[in-house]
Amino acid sequence: MCKKFSQSISLIILLFSSIIYSSPNSDRLTKAYQAGSTPIIDGDVLNDPAWTSIPAITIFTQKSPDEGQISTEKTEVKVMYSDKIFYVSVVCYDSSPEGIVITDTRRDAVLDNTDSFMFILDTFKDQQNGYVFGTNAVGIEYDAQVSKGGEMMSIGSSRQSVGTGAAFNINWDAVWDVEAQVGEYGWSAEFAIPFKTLRYASKKNQEWGINFQRTIARKKEVVYWSPIPRQFSLNRLLLAGTIQDINVPNTRNLKIMPYGLGQQNEVTVQEKSSTNKANDFGIDAKLGLTSSLTLDMTYNTDFAQVEVDEQQINLDRYSLFFPEKRTFFLENAGLFSVGENTYYGPDIEIFFSRKIGIGAGGAQVPILGGGRLTGTLAGMKVGMLSMRTKAVEDVTNSNNYSVFRLKKELPNRTSFGFITTDRTVLGYDGYTNRAYAIDGALGIGEATQLIGFAAKTDPPLGIEGDAGSYAYMLEANRNTQAFTTQIRYSEVGQDFNPEIGYVKRLGYKKVLFRILNRTRPKDLFGLLEIRPHITYYSYWKLDGFQETGYLHIDSHWEFRNGFRIDTGINFRTEGVSEAFEIVEGTIVPKGTFNNKEIHIRTNTNLTKPLSVTMTNTIGGFFSGNRRNTNTTLRFRFGDRFTSDLISRYNDVDLPEGQFVTHLIRSRLTYAISPEMYIQSLLQYNNQSDQWSMNWRFIWQQSAATGLYVVYNQTEDYDGIPIASSTKSFVVKYSYLFDVLN
Repeated sequence: MCKKFSQSISLIILLFSSIIYSSPNSDRLTKAYQAGSTPIIDGDVLNDPAWTSIPAITIFTQKSPDEGQISTEKTEVKVMYSDKIFYVSVVCYDSSPEGIVITDTRRDAVLDNTDSFMFILDTFKDQQNGYVFGTNAVGIEYDAQVSKGGEMMSIGSSRQSVGTGAAFNINWDAVWDVEAQVGEYGWSAEFAIPFKTLRYASKKNQEWGINFQRTIARKKEVVYWSPIPRQFSLNRLLLAGTIQDINVPNTRNLKIMPYGLGQQNEVTVQEKSSTNKANDFGIDAKLGLTSSLTLDMTYNTDFAQVEVDEQQINLDRYSLFFPEKRTFFLENAGLFSVGENTYYGPDIEIFFSRKIGIGAGGAQVPILGGGRLTGTLAGMKVGMLSMRTKAVEDVTNSNNYSVFRLKKELPNRTSFGFITTDRTVLGYDGYTNRAYAIDGALGIGEATQLIGFAAKTDPPLGIEGDAGSYAYMLEANRNTQAFTTQIRYSEVGQDFNPEIGYVKRLGYKKVLFRILNRTRPKDLFGLLEIRPHITYYSYWKLDGFQETGYLHIDSHWEFRNGFRIDTGINFRTEGVSEAFEIVEGTIVPKGTFNNKEIHIRTNTNLTKPLSVTMTNTIGGFFSGNRRNTNTTLRFRFGDRFTSDLISRYNDVDLPEGQFVTHLIRSRLTYAISPEMYIQSLLQYNNQSDQWSMNWRFIWQQSAATGLYVVYNQTEDYDGIPIASSTKSFVVKYSYLFDVLN
């Protein structure tokens, strides 16, 4: 058996090696220089003698608005390193420095609509995994991890991770430093990234993949050192340039991050209140076993400082998806990703970390502790995770969760791997649920990729046999300058049951097809780009009953002045095999409903202090009609105060009943500095008749450590009277000790 398996693996590797096209990085080549002296990280590049002798990178090419043209403003980038630090400096010259746009001063604020500079490092030069670092003219820290070659960023997915499979993890926070200055010349910034923050091969002299991006917001100009065509972003590692002669240290890394927490909770139910106070402590540790392998450990883990989930309104039959926000689970999250992701979130995740420590309805389940090993070993990507949660009376037993992941990455976005997950309920007759999956990707040339996975699980309790406990997906996509095409087939058995995964629906076959065109007209009404596209997908039950059908015909009209309008029509089919309650008191009957709807989406210039995004959809909805209006109003005052007011409104008229749903969300932020800010999230949902507030004072001293003061309040109503109220006040302080520094 083992011999046959080994022979099969060897044959697969040989086959892949014979048909993949190993495309080199671009011809852009530069060199890293040994620092003669230590730069002062204050943003003043021009007056720092440490940078004087370092040659500058000055050639930058536009992706937008005039693709292929030289940048309209001069940019100088320099790279050097010391025994411990990798340094990057940039001088963004600007002929109109008064026009520099600063939209946000929070860590990881989106850099698309502000004057900004970013770069990506492919430290293994595998064209698959990278680190993104960036800043704007006030020196915010922006960092992220890229996996899967940034492939899924090419088809229009959100910059934020919708699932761990989004190939872009903005929630990863590393230990590094950046400062920026604004002057009559424009603005400049200096980056200092410890080698300990990065993972790389063990050899001494190395070359990495690298690329640089600058955004000039008022011109909607985006430029790159290694040119990127319109269909891709900085995350396209296949198109990165090369930096040579980096003499990396053989780092030893041990960071310990203890925390202390004080908390007061007040719960009121039908005018009867109870208050409890608690103090707690815990500790996280990060041990660099090698320069490419890291062990993370945690004891008595607490995530009280994390922003609460954004409320959602569910007008369908299927479960909602809430993304992972907890720091411990986010580093190298892309390694553990196996499943099927869509623009709106995943249909399937074999491993979904929110199943650990978060119970039904979002209730916290205490995490006793655990560990995670990630990195590269013997040429393979390795991921292992083990966590144990405490028992909660009348809620859940103690559980042990385990994940094991192996992945082999080959040139040109090609890989294959294996994952297994295990949930064991302690003290419950040793109940265990396991899931297994294999996955792979095959890059063909620079534009085409085949991807897929196949999975098997233990069946749910009470189900005899495992014939229905499977899932698989096959996809082909091609992404050129003019067209993006995608075709996918997936199937999920009725008993598919990954208990530490996520499955939106069961027992279906699905077909998806998408084609999108990008056209950039010359001198036509100020248009920058037109993107007509067609998307079709359909879910059929395994007996052939069509459960969902969706045909979307749309065109995006993007203008050089920042205005955008989308115009489209949707053809929908909803097959309801069993009547369900869509809202309290309104039952959607069994049947098949075919509807049409039109939608218009607009946004004003997002670089302005005041901007509006609005989507209106009108048409049929199950057995009746719906009018949907989603509005986002953004306002900023200076570079310190930002606000978003979001409204999600549905007016539904069915023969079975008429109802209105309204979700209002307001996020307000005042940044005292890039490391210190106050943020509030206010939400009201009339579907659940619930109002909530999350207020946070954050003083980040290093990565995710520092002082957090958090106030949460939730009011549940029963008509007008308050049925229940929950208030909590938390003070948490954590500190990072770099033991081997």
